[in-house]
Amino acid sequence: MATEGGGKEMNEIKTQFTTREGLYKLLPHSEYSRPNRVPFNSQGSNPVRVSFVNLNDQSGNGDRLCFNVGRELYFYIYKGVRKAADLSKPIDKRIYKGTQPTCHDFNHLTATAESVSLLVGFSAGQVQLIDPIKKETSKLFNEEGLLSSPNQARSPGGTVV
Repeated sequence: MATEGGGKEMNEIKTQFTTREGLYKLLPHSEYSRPNRVPFNSQGSNPVRVSFVNLNDQSGNGDRLCFNVGRELYFYIYKGVRKAADLSKPIDKRIYKGTQPTCHDFNHLTATAESVSLLVGFSAGQVQLIDPIKKETSKLFNEEGLLSSPNQARSPGGTVV
């Protein structure tokens, strides 16, 4: 039923409202069930990257998904856009303390159901090769930080400016 002043309907379903405790907002299932959710006000400062790979396994769920949020890197089975991944049960989860992952990509040519190579780049210039299925770390490249990332400028002495 509309009010006399031409306002909104009384039976309108609200998706968000504000109280003195804060803002309440209706979230999609995928965002609500994400483990270790970052507070809403600081989500914009953490860049998120997503990588996909198809492993061609016999179960029909050959797609895998990798994404990072801040210093955390997650690896899941991807079941498509119609069915959300169970975000409470990652295949592999890594938390980095010194630097944070800024990019990652799978080696699609060598990916199998038993093993997949994932190359991860970090904010301080390191690059790491990992296998999230076997849950092992193969190599860490540029550990000393001798090669700078595009976001860093180095002084002639080699220190980061």
